[in-house]
Amino acid sequence: MFLKSDDADLFVTSFGAGARTIVAHGGWVGSGELWQLPFEQLSRRWRTITFDHRGTGATVNRAATITFDLMVNDLFRVLDALQVETCVLAGESSGAFVVLEAALRQPERFSGLVLVDGRYQGGKSAGATRFIEGCKANFEATMEMFVNACVPEDNCEAERRWGKQIVMRSDGPSAVQLMECLEPVQVEHRLTQIHLPTLLIHGSRDIITPVASSQNLAQKLPNSKLVTIEGAGHVPTVTHPDAVVRAIEAFFAKDAP
Repeated sequence: MFLKSDDADLFVTSFGAGARTIVAHGGWVGSGELWQLPFEQLSRRWRTITFDHRGTGATVNRAATITFDLMVNDLFRVLDALQVETCVLAGESSGAFVVLEAALRQPERFSGLVLVDGRYQGGKSAGATRFIEGCKANFEATMEMFVNACVPEDNCEAERRWGKQIVMRSDGPSAVQLMECLEPVQVEHRLTQIHLPTLLIHGSRDIITPVASSQNLAQKLPNSKLVTIEGAGHVPTVTHPDAVVRAIEAFFAKDAP
């Protein structure tokens, strides 16, 4: 479905009719499609919802600038439109910023969090600067480099090809805005306020956001568990969906009806 408003048409998908609901956010230029493979399995027991955030996938953005507040507000618009009172909220890569901010603003809406290879520190790193300049100069070449770095695993030619198709549904200006809108965001100093059960999943071979990021996050979140997927790169939802599903099912097993 398309959730339409004056400044955006958000592409939203919902599958499954389980007693539990999980809602997922993609990362940087990666749409909700990044969650397709794990949600294919989870939808047999969960209600699974994801959407293409502004600047990605099939969503049409009409706002002059993509801002962090717009992205967080869009998440709550999706929850309200689909009448989701409480859910597990998941985010991949920089989608962790949105997930953590949403949990800080309205913790009562969530029964738990899942962060996959999550990025949650603002500022302007050297890597982010290179990506921004690359998106301005040659978006397609930068996306080729980005996806290759995200998927270092052997025997993943199909996954890399699919990943390049996903990110190329974004564009240079949107990619730059999605990166720049996170620079001033500060959530790290507020993490101890989050007491929701939080599952951290991270690929051991991630060079985009090294596993030390989630190790540090696990120390700051008082009710968290870190699961490292050996051999996985930056997008285990694409390359290791079975391991992602096992981790989610095991962590939230106590909440199963």
